[in-house]
Amino acid sequence: MAWDQIEPFLVAVAIGLLLGLERERSHSRKLPAGSRSFALLSLVGAVAAGFGQWAVAIGLAGTSALMVAAYVGSSDDDPGTTTAVAAVTAYMLGALAYTRPDVAVALAVIVAGLLVSKTRIHRFAREIVSEVELEDAIKFLAVAFVILPLLPDRALGPYGVLNPAKVWLLVVLLTGIGWVGYIGVRALGPERGLLITGLAGGFVSATATTASMSRLSRTAVGVRAPLASALLANLATFVQLLLVIGLVDRDILRRLWLPVIASAVVLIGVAAFVYWGARRAQPDHTEGDDAAPPPASRPFTLRPALILAAVLTFTLLVGRWGGEVFGPQGTVAAAFAAGLADAHAGSVAAASLAAAGDISVETALIAIGAALGSNLVVKTVLAFTAGGRRFGTRFIAAMAAPAVVFAIALSAVILK
Repeated sequence: MAWDQIEPFLVAVAIGLLLGLERERSHSRKLPAGSRSFALLSLVGAVAAGFGQWAVAIGLAGTSALMVAAYVGSSDDDPGTTTAVAAVTAYMLGALAYTRPDVAVALAVIVAGLLVSKTRIHRFAREIVSEVELEDAIKFLAVAFVILPLLPDRALGPYGVLNPAKVWLLVVLLTGIGWVGYIGVRALGPERGLLITGLAGGFVSATATTASMSRLSRTAVGVRAPLASALLANLATFVQLLLVIGLVDRDILRRLWLPVIASAVVLIGVAAFVYWGARRAQPDHTEGDDAAPPPASRPFTLRPALILAAVLTFTLLVGRWGGEVFGPQGTVAAAFAAGLADAHAGSVAAASLAAAGDISVETALIAIGAALGSNLVVKTVLAFTAGGRRFGTRFIAAMAAPAVVFAIALSAVILK
């Protein structure tokens, strides 16, 4: 017998043993099905798949009936339905192993992971996730998997700048990044304090986070910890920029990633130096860890993403019009103006115009630099306004090195 003929059955047995052993080790009482039963059920599934789909369906009905009978007669106490459901799953994975053993093994590992993580999942559902977060999760899934597939994926409006599917995909991406930041704060806990708050808040709005940290620097927390948090918020701007640019035009991403990564590395070094100085200066203080707020009042923040999408669409329109009337200088000016509200709006608009062939890649890179520059000006003004001269001076000094590195690297890429 050839190996490819016996492999599906061996995989099926291995899958059954994996799930069965997990079930036996996680329960002290007698179960309706043990490791041997699981292995046999998976093997039966593989054999049934060899006869055809009709045999798999009959076997599934028989397995389900057998598990129901075992569940009812196993104990007067409720033994739980997880083992019965896992047994049916083992049968189906055994059937899948007959045609797709690689997929069956991957799914078996996932199922085993879910079974092993029982305590963590229950604690997460009962103690960590709130009703508000569950409600927002449903909203996010609706935005990503219900609304997005319904939108047309074609150019509409003046100059063809409005593509509903692509604009909404940007909304999904931004809200998803906000989710990542929020979960990071919840998972790592408040003891990480201002650093986690700054990085996570930067994915929602780096400008707003910079203003918040500037105001916080006037309190007893001091200057260094809020300053490090504001710097990490600007690091989130660089990370988010690469993500959204990669979504729009990979050719620009290939030219842009080196300047962004170089400036981001410098920014990380500066933030680490600032925060290390804060901890050394205040070894007995937690830098506001116990009072650090999450990056947003709710994990799902649709309004900022919608505002950014609207700004992006308007910037695309202005950029297309400016490029047609004034040439490349019009696009750069539009990106600079958009950067006063959000760095990504002008950047994505320029990348979209380059992807459509309306401007050159070099012009798009200059426009991206202009958008980031104007946005840094706005953050600096907020740092001085909300945090005073002491915070503002240190903020602009800390951002000077990353900004210079970005400008030099971007110039080298453009002139190459």
